[in-house]
Amino acid sequence: MPTPTAPIASDVPAVPPMSDAQIKRLLVVHGYGATPDDHWFPWLRDLLTARGVDVTVLSLPEPQAPSAADWHEAVSAALPDVDEQTWIVAHSLGAITVLRRLAVLPQPWTLGGAILVSGFTGRLDVLPVLDDFLADGVDLTAVVPNIRQRHVIHSDDDTVVPPAASAALADRLKAQVHVVPGAGHFLGSEGVTTLPVLAELLGAAEALGSPVISGAK
Repeated sequence: MPTPTAPIASDVPAVPPMSDAQIKRLLVVHGYGATPDDHWFPWLRDLLTARGVDVTVLSLPEPQAPSAADWHEAVSAALPDVDEQTWIVAHSLGAITVLRRLAVLPQPWTLGGAILVSGFTGRLDVLPVLDDFLADGVDLTAVVPNIRQRHVIHSDDDTVVPPAASAALADRLKAQVHVVPGAGHFLGSEGVTTLPVLAELLGAAEALGSPVISGAK
């Protein structure tokens, strides 16, 4: 599978990328079975660190047998508070974990932005092993108004998280959707070790040395 280079463009204008003055801290949260050294996480860490952003790629406990309580505790420790200069990027199971943390943050709070890659809520037919982790869902009532920019990135051929599940999460979040064709579940094993749309949304597209087409669907 070729590495995807751009999302499908549409008539919906993209949200302007962040400037250096607007993003100071980035938390990256991996998903089921992953580590900080997998997929596109090292690429994103190096790209944003070179721009002076304080990047943390969180290592969650027991990724092959995740506990919702343990993951929530780890994310809470890494994210005791948020502000307008903080952004979060979360992949797959990391997305609901982050959203659960944000849902219980003491009010008031404001997060600069959240980008969820293959994010979802609800159980997955292909991974019944995660049923207990996902059973409680997440209440987004207090989350949506407090995140300034909300983005969901998904592929059109993800066999782990159905594209419709990511689209449904985007609808719940009132988020902009970016569809990357042929990217599967955005795994390194699928050839996805960079994700240029992330660079664009985080204001680092010029560091790639080639234009990135922005869009939403």
